[in-house]
Amino acid sequence: MSQLEPLIADLALILICAGIMTLLFKSLKQPIVLGYIVAGFLASPNMPYMPSVHDMHGIHLWSEIGVIFLLFALGLEFSFKKILKMGAAPIIAALAIILGMMYVGACTGELFGWKQMDCIYLGGMLAMSSTTIIFKAFDDMGLRQERFAGLVLSVLIIEDILAIVLMVMLSTLAVSKEFEGSQMLDSILQLGLYLVLWFTVGLYFIPMALRKLKPLMNDETLLITALALCFGMVVAASSAGFSAAFGAFVMGSILAETVEAEKIEHLVAPVKNLFGAIFFVSVGMMVDVALIIEYIVPILSIIAAVILGQTLLSTCGFLLSGQSLKTSMQCSFSLTQIGEFAFILATLGTSLGVTSDFLYPIVVAVSVFTTFTTPYMIRLAGPAYAVVARVLPARWVAKLERDTDEEDDSAVPDELKQMWKSNFRRFVFVLLINSVLCIALMALMLYYGQPLIAGIVPPGWVHPVTALVALVLCSPFLWMLMRYGSDNPEVDRLWESGARWRVRLTACGLFRLFLTAVFVSYFVDYAIPWNAWLAMFALVAILFIIYFSSALEKHSSKMVQNFTDNLSAREKMG
Repeated sequence: MSQLEPLIADLALILICAGIMTLLFKSLKQPIVLGYIVAGFLASPNMPYMPSVHDMHGIHLWSEIGVIFLLFALGLEFSFKKILKMGAAPIIAALAIILGMMYVGACTGELFGWKQMDCIYLGGMLAMSSTTIIFKAFDDMGLRQERFAGLVLSVLIIEDILAIVLMVMLSTLAVSKEFEGSQMLDSILQLGLYLVLWFTVGLYFIPMALRKLKPLMNDETLLITALALCFGMVVAASSAGFSAAFGAFVMGSILAETVEAEKIEHLVAPVKNLFGAIFFVSVGMMVDVALIIEYIVPILSIIAAVILGQTLLSTCGFLLSGQSLKTSMQCSFSLTQIGEFAFILATLGTSLGVTSDFLYPIVVAVSVFTTFTTPYMIRLAGPAYAVVARVLPARWVAKLERDTDEEDDSAVPDELKQMWKSNFRRFVFVLLINSVLCIALMALMLYYGQPLIAGIVPPGWVHPVTALVALVLCSPFLWMLMRYGSDNPEVDRLWESGARWRVRLTACGLFRLFLTAVFVSYFVDYAIPWNAWLAMFALVAILFIIYFSSALEKHSSKMVQNFTDNLSAREKMG
């Protein structure tokens, strides 16, 4: 009889422990995630008198796949349009909470004399609350329809997005080994460019491909296609210097805007549950009771920092976003835990070798404790508000109870202001998307196109031909930079409504022309750097041709219509 490979025997042990623990925790009405962590602890080499796994490297590899599926599923539940519709309140609250909790976490680590990287990673771990735990708590307590619950879930969506950004930043920081503001800014800009580029390109081509292939798509082929796209983006993100999890999230967010999103989410769920379970079990394997006992004081201190920090900082964040004192306290008491992203960040720090061994089990212990206390903290919000309302001066309470967010929503905005806001958003969107696409096409031509052209044309013609091809490829996007959205009834109405609006519209138009001229100047200078007058003539001529080209107008309008149709296809189907 052949002997089983250690990895298969380990998988059997993991799934048996996970199955027993999840059933137990389900019967106790506790989060299943905790069951996975306990199962990992029982199956780990740290647990004596119990069968334990042998191939930790294999389990670690599977747990990385689990992170990919977790982030892919998170992307499938995400929608950029939902973020835009939320307004400023959740964004303001989320930023205040994350920045505040990162500072609290870093300061807590410094109090115990931990090294700088441990403090920074600890701050990142404490900044993110658990979407899974809060969602389940609201469900169990019948609070999903409450207004404050909607605000909390909106903030959690923002936190998930910012967690992706934070993960990329911490990865960069781990590689450089030092904190440099310019390097961080460069990483954030690269992240933004990558996100906009792939979201735009993916949303233009992927829904179109899925529609054409729909007759060939059954559940099996759709699942394989979705996973192929997911892992393809994982490879692309890794090649660009980002984490695999970030690539999975980007592809999930692209597929979330397609008409097949719900079906893909349903098909991927069992695979995500399997590999997600392995990931959380691997988290439990990192728990060392001896380390927890040794670091019991830091654990208790971090628990206190999470509970007190979240209640105080989150309340201030929601107050800043325009919520009433009662709503702010209800929201803040719901966020007093750390969750899944803390484990992902802890795994990242461990795999990169930049955090100490004790940090992982400490974070797991804090997460387990704060998960158990979450329902009690939610119930405590009401009594805590009553105490605060009695202690604070009456005029302070009256002022804090005014919900400026609701007042702003109920106020009837001026028609011209709404028109200006709508057109300005369109202006920013057009500039951002088309600038990124032009930069991407320029980079592709320099790195890949020019070597091919060099093998075809004489040496003296390489730069001019490369610039010409790049200019032709970019021309639809340059036309949109100059003109898209400038000819519509709302713009005409604003122009006729007085000098105030004319000045703004003229400034926007001049900026669009200037930005387009910058891109065209790069092409011209690359092609004919030796003659300034000829370059100036070429610049003016190219801008004139692009501006008045009816062919470019027709082609660009068709591209915009396809993109808009893809973006709204899921809503139309609903």
